[in-house]
Order: sequence, then structure tokens, then C-alpha cells
Amino acid sequence: MHWTTDQITPSVGLVVVTRTRSPIRSSVGLKAVMAVTGIILVLFLVAHMLGNLKVFTGASSFDHYAHWLREIGAPLLPGVWFLWIMRMALLVSVVAHIWAATTLALRARAARPVQYAHRKKIQGSYAARTMRWGGVIILLFVIYHILDLTTGTLNPVGDPSRPYANVVADFAPARWYVTLFYTLAVVAVGFHLRHGVFSALRSLGQQTPRGERRAKNVALAVAVVLCAGYLVVPFAVLTGLVS
Repeated sequence: MHWTTDQITPSVGLVVVTRTRSPIRSSVGLKAVMAVTGIILVLFLVAHMLGNLKVFTGASSFDHYAHWLREIGAPLLPGVWFLWIMRMALLVSVVAHIWAATTLALRARAARPVQYAHRKKIQGSYAARTMRWGGVIILLFVIYHILDLTTGTLNPVGDPSRPYANVVADFAPARWYVTLFYTLAVVAVGFHLRHGVFSALRSLGQQTPRGERRAKNVALAVAVVLCAGYLVVPFAVLTGLVS
């Protein structure tokens, strides 16, 4: 926190001291934090989706890819350091994204302390109204996903040397409830992406009626592509296309 002297009154020796808010805590700074962390998370989702799709190339190819991820940076980085660096960066991005979004939401609420009986809903799209519960589902899924396919604790195979077998066992027909939970989480991510990409594009200047339509189409396309890319793997296993 920075302190600045605004005024000194010689006659009484009065010093008026005020606080200045850090730029990153301003509304513009918080939106910048959301934008940067959002971009990082979207890039991770795209890369992770492309990696998941390698399951269609067969067990040998997919296992080789999974083992390669653990060797990125070698010999400069020992062991799985790259993965841990990436995980920490993602964790920081998620925490910063949630902090910035929560702070902006609280400020917006504080700026409208009077509730009107007939106030119209602002941006009442389904995606906007479900951001909160969608975030809870995503958080629960991330925890389960780590325990399932990262640590192997909840996976029927749970063998880090056989990632392809872990995926096939995870989404087997008998474990339909896992696929259902996975689908709910991915759909929640899709709604979150649609709303987030649309808001980001509007902030970048797409605020005319034509620009908003373009932003909605782009946001919908991004959400649909990512959802389809993630859901095709569990359903391929569920239907026996991948076994």
C-alpha cells in the first residue's frame, strides 16, 4: 500500500494523508488480471484437448505422448519439474482469476445497494446466471480428475506407466456415472467459456450490435469446439470405439 501527502496547511501544521490504491486492484487492473489468466487457462484447455485426442492413435502412441510430457525440459529440468511448474502456474492463474472475478462482482453489488422491486435482469443469459454453480462443478471435477488420472487413487488401473489403460478403464461402460460427471463438468466449462470469451471480446471493443453478434458467434464456436473435443474421448470409450 502506498501513502501520499496530499496537502500541508502551514498555519496549523495539518498534514492530510490519503491512500492510493495499487493499480492492479483498480477495476481496470482486475479486468486485466482476468484477461491474462483467462488466456492462460484457455491455452491450457486447448493443449490438453489436443493431447487427449491422441488416444485415437492407439495405446503405444498415447502412452509415448504421456511419458514425453514428463520429460519436457530434460536434461535442463530433472524428472517431472516441467509438469510441476505448469501445475503451479495454472494454480496461480485459477486463484488470481477467481480473486479478480469475485472482487469485481462485490464492487458491482456494492455500487447498487438499493434493490428495486421491478429491476430488470442485467445480462440474464443462461451462461451468466450459471457461472457460480458452474464454477463449483468445475472445482469438484478438477479435484476428482487429479485423484483419478493424475495420482491414480480413484482409477481402476491407477498405473502411471499405462496412461492409455487408465483412460479406457476410467470411462468403461460400467462406470457410466464417471462419464456423466465428466460431461456435466465439460458442459459447465463450455458455458463459462462462452460467457468469458463474449465478455472479453466486448471489452476489446465489440460493443456495436453487429460486433456483439460477432462476439456471440465466436464465443459459441470456441465453447462448442472445446466441449466436443473433450467429450469425444469418454464417449468413444463408452461406446467401444476406443478400447
